[in-house]
Amino acid sequence: MKEVSYFNNTDSDTVQCTLCPHNCMIKKGNKGFCKTVQNIEGKLFSINYGQVTAIHLDPIEKKPLYHYKPGSLVLSVGSFGCNFRCGFCQNHNISMGDGYDVSLIYPKRLVEKAKALRPNIGIAYTYNEPTVFYEFMKDIAIEIKKNNLDNILVSNGYINEKPIQELSRYLDAANIDIKSFDNKFYEKITRGELKQVLNTIEILYENKVHVEITHLLIQGFNDNIKDFKRMLKWIAEIDDKIPLHISRYYPAYKFTSHATEVGLIKHYCDVAKDILKYVYIGNVAYVDRNTYCPNCHHLIVRREPYLEIKIIDGKCSNCGEYIPIVL
Repeated sequence: MKEVSYFNNTDSDTVQCTLCPHNCMIKKGNKGFCKTVQNIEGKLFSINYGQVTAIHLDPIEKKPLYHYKPGSLVLSVGSFGCNFRCGFCQNHNISMGDGYDVSLIYPKRLVEKAKALRPNIGIAYTYNEPTVFYEFMKDIAIEIKKNNLDNILVSNGYINEKPIQELSRYLDAANIDIKSFDNKFYEKITRGELKQVLNTIEILYENKVHVEITHLLIQGFNDNIKDFKRMLKWIAEIDDKIPLHISRYYPAYKFTSHATEVGLIKHYCDVAKDILKYVYIGNVAYVDRNTYCPNCHHLIVRREPYLEIKIIDGKCSNCGEYIPIVL
């Protein structure tokens, strides 16, 4: 447990958490919406500090990150709690949990573990929503940079501006979910707001953090083609070379509707390719996960059945087009 950085005292019994846009008003003894911060005698504490529910050495592509050190492995770490309430969450046992099954690992020990693993590029904060273990993540991230390793954030992006600006100083790459481009979907399904997520993406990009975006397509819920095209145009206005991962929904947690049709996923992928340079399909077996030059369509990163990279000095080996992939 550790006192958090982002909160205000409002009176003797109540504090306001200012980490995420919920800005919870928390009375003495109570917890915030995320269930991971608690008002203890007028101060706000992170109760999941050092508490790890999941830790695995994963391929970087699983985050998913396709344009950041392809073929590498990263130590992935999660705790418990979330500041969303998505009924389709595939990790609901920890994101909606309260730390029923945890291992206590403090930052320096975790960094030592990351250093000892080879070939590991750093730590990815993932599995549950990392912003709700912000203090733990930030302390790890500082130690990781001291050891010349990478920090990777996998997040819903629902965080206030000041804390994400601070965290950005230590981040190397991030994958942020845009769950819909309709704020009504966010309000009803996630209990959050779209504009805050978009603001996080803009801040990360402005701070030169490598950014990729995931969009989980749920048939009948967020598959309005007009909203989808508005999302594509918004991404392109920032940078049309930001990779977009269109991921297939499967029934999970409280959502029982059938899995998104593969044909619909492929159609939306084709629509996206008219606006963005790099579009990938996720959660679908036997699809092409390779990367092609947007100019000459030459294969530049082969991922399956073996890794092969055809980029020379940041350019396509065939036509010389600049390729924004971190190697």
